[in-house]
Amino acid sequence: VHRRSAERLRDLCCANRGTFIKVGQHLGALDYLLPEEYTSTLKVLHSRAPQSTMEEIRQVIREDLGKELSELFVSFEENPQGAASLAQVHKAVLHNGRTVAVKVQHPNVQRQSSKDIMVIEVLIKAVNWLFPDFAFMWLVEEAKKNMPLELDFLNEGHNAEKVAKMLSHFPFLKVPMIYWDLSTKRILTMEFLEGGQVNDREYMKKHCINISENLGKMYSEMIFVHGFVHCDPHPGNVLVRKCPRSQKTEIVLLDHGLYQVLQPDFRMDYCRLWMSLIKGDLSGVERYSRRLGAGDLYPLFACVLTGRTWNAVNAGISSVPVTHAEDVELRTNAALYLPQISDLLNRVPRQMLLLLKTNDLLRGIETTLQTRASSSSFINMSRCCVRAVARHKRSKTQSRRRRLQITLAESLSLWKLSVYELLLWVKGSMMTRWLSALLAFLH
Repeated sequence: VHRRSAERLRDLCCANRGTFIKVGQHLGALDYLLPEEYTSTLKVLHSRAPQSTMEEIRQVIREDLGKELSELFVSFEENPQGAASLAQVHKAVLHNGRTVAVKVQHPNVQRQSSKDIMVIEVLIKAVNWLFPDFAFMWLVEEAKKNMPLELDFLNEGHNAEKVAKMLSHFPFLKVPMIYWDLSTKRILTMEFLEGGQVNDREYMKKHCINISENLGKMYSEMIFVHGFVHCDPHPGNVLVRKCPRSQKTEIVLLDHGLYQVLQPDFRMDYCRLWMSLIKGDLSGVERYSRRLGAGDLYPLFACVLTGRTWNAVNAGISSVPVTHAEDVELRTNAALYLPQISDLLNRVPRQMLLLLKTNDLLRGIETTLQTRASSSSFINMSRCCVRAVARHKRSKTQSRRRRLQITLAESLSLWKLSVYELLLWVKGSMMTRWLSALLAFLH
């Protein structure tokens, strides 16, 4: 029944395209929450959504760049590298010999997306009239705000350059370079970068790639330190590869159309909330959840944010491993508490909605890679929170003495985290040697 329903849902998304495929992509990434039949069926929408014809692609290029394909490119592959909700990407070669990826918007998507949002608005109002507990108008508000940004590929290009500069200290991150002379609102020409999808375990095993720690490090830096967050990390937008020159593992981050800019006060409360969740500090969890608008629903908010049960939150999410029984409990409770979840999503600041979506997608990737709730991810998150809070405190004081105190406290906290990480590594190494010796003895 799950398989049949998932296939109908996939066919519905493919028939309506645009905004509907966006929803299908998000559902396809929720491995930790939805039955496997749904996620495996909907995963095709990450890169193999319905395509535009070659004639439609030629027409968009002709209208926006004012030239024929042969005048702009030596070669242009007709079969797209991938097709998504708003556009599809073709591999091409410029006259100077450089290989590029040309992202071309589906011709009718701008007009269709506004109709989709109007249909969704009417349906949600109808649902709200029939079932007053289910208030989803926030969904329409967010779609109205975000869709025009995602449909402007020049905005996407600027976001790509900004995040590449912001995270330039991460040697493992690769963001495609933009060719501005061949880019418009509907066309984005960029450096061509290959790789396997981040949830393709077979590809990573074959190429000896392990990226889960770096992915968490990169997103923690974006969220907690800079407050400029890539909000669409579904597997089709995050590729992994071995660098052709250095043979080091790289993460290729694509599709920079949707970013969330976090306000400083909101970001600090969010930082402190995560620090409380990691430590199991329930008074801190309540305090900062209330400050973020959750009110009396703070226990539910903590569970939604972490993807863990309230028992795990009580104990401190960094000290309790994820179990199959806990995942089953989460799926069951998600259905039981849908009205309360709806109420919660209406209460929290609008900035939180895209962060929750980003959390969902990242958690789905971690579930696939079997690295969910790993100690290294919590340590990296804690480091970013400590640095962000210290930077915020320094910006609020003029006293040199106070700044020095803050810097020393920051250094001490970071040193403690490094010592803790070292102890975990030593413990893990000793356990590995002990198990190896035991297996050899038994053999």
